[in-house]
Amino acid sequence: MTDTNPVSLTRSLLAFDTINPPGDERTCAHYVGGFLEESGFHVDYHEFGTQRTSLVARLVGSGAKPPICFTGHLDTVPLGKMNWSMDPFAGEMDGNRFYGRGTSDMKAAIATILLMGRRMSELKRRVADIVLVLTAGEETGCQGSRYLAGLGGEVLGEAGAIVVGEPTANQPLIGHKGVARYEIITAGITAHASMPEQGDNAIHKVAEVVQRLQSFNFGVDPHDILGAPTLNIGTITGGININSVPDQARLGIDIRTIPGQDAHDIKTRLQEVAGTEATVTLLQSEASLITDVGDEWVQDVYEVMTECLGRRPSPAGVTYFTDGSNLKTAYGDPPTIILGPGETTQAHKTDEYCFVSNLEMSLEAYIEIARRWCCT
Repeated sequence: MTDTNPVSLTRSLLAFDTINPPGDERTCAHYVGGFLEESGFHVDYHEFGTQRTSLVARLVGSGAKPPICFTGHLDTVPLGKMNWSMDPFAGEMDGNRFYGRGTSDMKAAIATILLMGRRMSELKRRVADIVLVLTAGEETGCQGSRYLAGLGGEVLGEAGAIVVGEPTANQPLIGHKGVARYEIITAGITAHASMPEQGDNAIHKVAEVVQRLQSFNFGVDPHDILGAPTLNIGTITGGININSVPDQARLGIDIRTIPGQDAHDIKTRLQEVAGTEATVTLLQSEASLITDVGDEWVQDVYEVMTECLGRRPSPAGVTYFTDGSNLKTAYGDPPTIILGPGETTQAHKTDEYCFVSNLEMSLEAYIEIARRWCCT
């Protein structure tokens, strides 16, 4: 493979349609794995479903220091209903803007991780391994990283620090919120619409739940870095047809959590608010992530990014969640930074783009972060 430029390598990755669902990351994963094998990495592939391929790649050092892990995901979200003005799979450019589905979230970061790995393979006397965990299925609930974490320590190995390449416009972030998703169901009794008194309208009940949720109290103080938890009612469905009294209605609830919150405790609070005529079910939860800003390695990353950005970063977090939640737990809670070239506000958007200048900056930053860890 000849791609040694971050733009051209990102363009090659964009050409793989890894929209999730269905995902189908296998072909892209093997392309990435081949690139890494040419750079001296040992690569293992792991599938949580048919063609849902993640990989764990390792560049061996002396072992005098725990490995550093860089992680990112290969899948992207659907294109959406609106027409794109740029080809989402071609990597077209307009000045400093580089367009395509996954430029920001997060194939540009995958490209810089790969090129960092190639550059590090050229350095001698590395005191630590470099582990790359590149996952499938992140966009639908971190399926790939959860599967890898469940395979045990022999698959992931160990890590003394983690860099998550999600979009941050090259701002090093020390945490992100978690997520807890719930379904709330209200039940009624169906009847003919002309005789509503003969039935029990489940939509009326769910509407009352919606009203009560607008003043939902989490019972926790805001986090110093991540702020307050949030609640969003994302879906509402009910009824079988317009001329019947609905006997069931459903809400889909998305809650972004902060450290110290427990998804099951939140479920109990939701049930209290929803009342006895509703049923609350926990669908999914991913933990929040936070690292002590005073950690020595975090401060070292801040020094690297001060040189890149021209100013010293301030402690900050982000509202989305990442594979870092599963990996930080699996690796025994090492310090973790979220740092990537993509634009946070471009994730999942029509005509998604990344700035070429940030792509180039992130490559140099990743190389220096890895060099400081592995060569000193």
